[in-house]
Amino acid sequence: MRAMSAHHIRRADLCVVGLGPTGRAVAHRAVRAGFDVVAVDPRPERLWPPTFSCWIDELPQWLPHSAIAQRIEAPVVWTRSRHRIERPYCVLSKPGLREALPLDDATVLTGRATVVGAHRVELQDGSTVDATTVVDTRGLAAPGTRRTASAHGIFVDAETAAPMVGDGEGLLLDWRDENGAGPGEPPSFLYAVPLGDGTVIFEETSLGLRGGMPQHELRRRTLNRLLAHGIRLRGDEPAEAAHYPLDQPPPPMRAGLRTRDPIPFGSRGGMMHPCTGYSVADSLALVDTLIDALRTGADPVEALWPWQARLVYWMRMRGIYGLGRLTTAQSISMFEAFFTASPRQQRALLSAHDDYAALGAVLFMTVSRTWPFRWRFDLVGWTNRDRWVGYDYPPAGSDAVLDPVLPEDGSVGG
Repeated sequence: MRAMSAHHIRRADLCVVGLGPTGRAVAHRAVRAGFDVVAVDPRPERLWPPTFSCWIDELPQWLPHSAIAQRIEAPVVWTRSRHRIERPYCVLSKPGLREALPLDDATVLTGRATVVGAHRVELQDGSTVDATTVVDTRGLAAPGTRRTASAHGIFVDAETAAPMVGDGEGLLLDWRDENGAGPGEPPSFLYAVPLGDGTVIFEETSLGLRGGMPQHELRRRTLNRLLAHGIRLRGDEPAEAAHYPLDQPPPPMRAGLRTRDPIPFGSRGGMMHPCTGYSVADSLALVDTLIDALRTGADPVEALWPWQARLVYWMRMRGIYGLGRLTTAQSISMFEAFFTASPRQQRALLSAHDDYAALGAVLFMTVSRTWPFRWRFDLVGWTNRDRWVGYDYPPAGSDAVLDPVLPEDGSVGG
């Protein structure tokens, strides 16, 4: 990596703006493909703050095993009953992922991009980078009133966490009635996995609410769940907070050929999964599709977003709209129906980029099996379309909470 302070760069084949995992992967694979690469980031040496997780089968073959910190053979989902998902899951190692994506032969500029165009990037100090192609992998701005993922995670040592999560175990979605929220309050679930470093993260999560859920409320619910299992904390455990939009759409068709716009990639380019908040694994899997399109002169947006993938995105957005207006009881009923679907149908919603047929089938099946019947009207938006909009949460107590993490470098999500 040829690190240097920002100054005028005459020319490069590719300029990558943002060095989160997604941007670093684009720059790394482009260098491997023979591109002359310049990358821009305000803090290129920083290790990314969020925790990244994914299904192991989502990861590209070129990523070494050293990028995985913790493997979970069969994570568990709690709805009305316990569901064991026979699909290996993992927590990524941030140092391992960084080492797997070296930038030794790229030029890395430390600076903040103020203007990002199709062929030119201007930095805060006034210098510029001229490139044949610019790829924008920066993260997303604060969500405002958009459909949002909100989470508050507390890192607990593995011995203390053992009553809930043992070594190699994981709770993907825990909807048990243990977070202290009443039936008339917006729903949330627990996500808890070991991180491979002797700690377990317990993370109360809300998906799909307009504007999201406050950090103090999520923290209160997390602590309630731990207490329900006899887990008492010291109070000084590290924590992480997240709050980001779920509804960033794919770029319009032929956006890759426009003269004024860069190519958005990662969460900025529509790869944030609307129903889960995950983006890193899908982005890593699609990096070579982007690079191959640039190498062959094809439109990268069309290569990344064929009609099948756009249809999948549209159907997933219908799903998050529905989830964001449900009560806790309705959410449990919906997920109970979903996790009785076939493995292919589950994957179509959770991770497959373009399996529209299976996704359509599982969405129809989930709605048809959600019970009582009248709850289906909420799922499809015929009733209670604006439920939870403007909900007045209880005020924060004395327990301090973090400000949400809103990365500028594309390192958002799981």
